[in-house]
Amino acid sequence: MISLVDRIWFLLTHKSFLWILLFINLLGTVYGYDWYMWQLEITEPKFWIFVPDSPTASLFFTLAIIGWLIGRNFKLIEALALITLVKYGLWAVVMNLLTMLEIGSLDPVGWMLIGSHFAMAVQAVLYSPLYRFEFKHIVIAAIWTLHNDVIDYVFGQMPIYHDLMKHMQQIGYFTFWLSIACIALAYTLWKNRKKGVKAIV
Repeated sequence: MISLVDRIWFLLTHKSFLWILLFINLLGTVYGYDWYMWQLEITEPKFWIFVPDSPTASLFFTLAIIGWLIGRNFKLIEALALITLVKYGLWAVVMNLLTMLEIGSLDPVGWMLIGSHFAMAVQAVLYSPLYRFEFKHIVIAAIWTLHNDVIDYVFGQMPIYHDLMKHMQQIGYFTFWLSIACIALAYTLWKNRKKGVKAIV
């Protein structure tokens, strides 16, 4: 008898559902890049690639889905997707909750960002059984992620939350350890797969 978990996994990995997921992530990516346009306009071009963190993370996941749909694994893209989706998904949730604590309320857009970014993190973990990245891909993704933190908090290119700018040192510290935790998550999933342990579903 097929268990409920197996039925749900069959649905989540069915090509029809993956196409829907691809479309949702593509729309979210485009919306995210558009969201950052005002910040990109005041940013030096050499830093542009490091500014729109969340939409770049969802772009990685979009490309990973394309790979699954054509029967391939873009291993480096999968490692980047997992680490950055979980990182920036949770980061945005925390930043918006901190904004609510700072100003005493949160508008509907803020709540939308909390929901959408939390979903980003969840989907990254939910689809972990499909990842086939190796240790070298984790290393490259880790370098990218930590380098992005340096650009954000040493060179001042972090996503701008006007109400939180006075807390940037503390946020930078939190972000660094969030990056480490997400890299550790990717490493743990890889080790479990190498040991033949069923990945998280």
